[in-house]
Amino acid sequence: MCRNIHALHNFEPRATDDEIDAAALQYVRKISGTNRPSRANQEAFDHAVAEIAHATRHLLADLVTTAPPKDREVEAAKHRERSARRFATA
Repeated sequence: MCRNIHALHNFEPRATDDEIDAAALQYVRKISGTNRPSRANQEAFDHAVAEIAHATRHLLADLVTTAPPKDREVEAAKHRERSARRFATA
């Protein structure tokens, strides 16, 4: 999984449209192998991002869980700590 795509399900507050769009963009960039499509491919690229964002919104709306929602700040702190350990200099 691409490191820039993060879980969006079961958070409080819920994932924003911007977060969903950013995840869709990262996904399309990853599978297309390009950060910036050529003019010839721009329309297909943008369409793919919109379709994936649309499907993601439906997925997040339909998922069910009994687990309590995760706190965004707590999860962000865990990610920062893990990153600090991973990239710490000896």
